Amino acid sequence: MTDAKQVLLVEEETGTILFEKQSAAAFSSASLSKLMTAEVVLDALKNGRLRLEDEFPVSENAWRTGGAPSRTATMFAAVRSRVPVSALLRGLMVQMANDACLILAEGMAGSEENFVKRMNERAAALGLKDSHFANATGLPDPGNKVSARDMLKLAEHVRQAYPEFYSLYKQPDFEWNRIFQRNRNPLLGQAPGVDGLVAGFAEGEGYSVVASAEQNGTRLFLVMAGSETEKARVDDAARAFAWGFSSFEKIRLFEAGQEVEKATVYGGEPKQVALVAEQPVDVYAPLGSADKLEADVTYAWPLRPGFGKGDEIARLQIRLGDKVLRQEPLHAADASALAPLTARARDALVELLFFWL
Repeated sequence: MTDAKQVLLVEEETGTILFEKQSAAAFSSASLSKLMTAEVVLDALKNGRLRLEDEFPVSENAWRTGGAPSRTATMFAAVRSRVPVSALLRGLMVQMANDACLILAEGMAGSEENFVKRMNERAAALGLKDSHFANATGLPDPGNKVSARDMLKLAEHVRQAYPEFYSLYKQPDFEWNRIFQRNRNPLLGQAPGVDGLVAGFAEGEGYSVVASAEQNGTRLFLVMAGSETEKARVDDAARAFAWGFSSFEKIRLFEAGQEVEKATVYGGEPKQVALVAEQPVDVYAPLGSADKLEADVTYAWPLRPGFGKGDEIARLQIRLGDKVLRQEPLHAADASALAPLTARARDALVELLFFWL
């Protein structure tokens, strides 16, 4: 499907992995770092530590490193001017502007170094296990490392946690300082349904992208890295989305609260308890594969009494051949209490005979 070195394509609602290649391998983040920069800013806005009307000064460093003199992606903020956060956010999310990143970093944390500490703290809090950030822009630095797995998790988080700002990623253009620029996302308009997020390039490693697209109520997230050319990145991403939307279907296996299986409770009353999922269990599977799906339920055996109604006591795994499509916790439909002494003795004997045999 693609010659990119790292690839991860996932359906959002079910979490089904449609295609995966080296998803945990680290690569240079380049401008994908800006997704983490945006998350730190959006988190501060959501929690009231920052306001859209706040203004930050454009330092000499921000102007030279990320502004007009840098000849990199920029919103052309004028040196020693003041820019509101609302405009800086658009510069960051629409134009992937390096000066916007630096102005926000210095304005929010006093220095880019302090801001980067926040980036790595937030990355750890969000469970990004393979990523480390060395600057707010993604400009070349060996300390900028991410994985496809982490970037997909971050992209899903940004869309779900900040829906009121996510739409900025598909804003077609933005003008600042009388300079009009188009959105720098290379997939917008090239692949149907794409509405974000970021793209990057690292010398020696090639082109990368974190993207999301929605068609007919289904949303896919895609991360690719290691594409050899800009054209390969666009063509492969468009092909991956087209395949993901046309070759799969959503299949409902269990309704919320529906019994999936019964588990025997040793020494408990009742003797058996129903295992249920708290939410509907859907999978996004290849067309025509419904009769090939297999479900496995696992729990710690022997299952002991003392759990309450709604406690998680098992896990459901949905497989298609050797591929795991989805894993879901299962909960007890009823509480289990200690059975009378005679029943406990009987169950203990059964357990002993099982292990002896």
